[in-house]
Amino acid sequence: MSFTLNLFFSRSANILNALLISLPEAAKVVEYQWLMFYPCVYMYAMYDANKHAEGENPRLSFVPFAFGAYFVTIGLMYSPNLFFGISFGPIWLPMLSLIPGLLIGFIIGYILIKISSKPNYSGNEQ
Repeated sequence: MSFTLNLFFSRSANILNALLISLPEAAKVVEYQWLMFYPCVYMYAMYDANKHAEGENPRLSFVPFAFGAYFVTIGLMYSPNLFFGISFGPIWLPMLSLIPGLLIGFIIGYILIKISSKPNYSGNEQ
């Protein structure tokens, strides 16, 4: 899927420049609207693979993936800024943003499961 997207949309130059630590060149060739599309596609693909894997599929298992995609997109929006005097570029900052996104997603999913599994919880408040 990634190969097809990169081939069809010709976005490999940005990724190659970022991986070669040519961050100024990567920032020049990036098209942020297309790059914002990637996290949602990848996180959905990982969620779908997880959902269809063998074994039990826990309730609200989509929450960490949704928060991961959200945080990667936010990281992409902040990637032109300097953090502690360092520019992480349009590839590395979004990848680093995935870690807190997944952690917060797992925590929120855990809290929602605990709240909804209480004996007196009916799901609708009056």
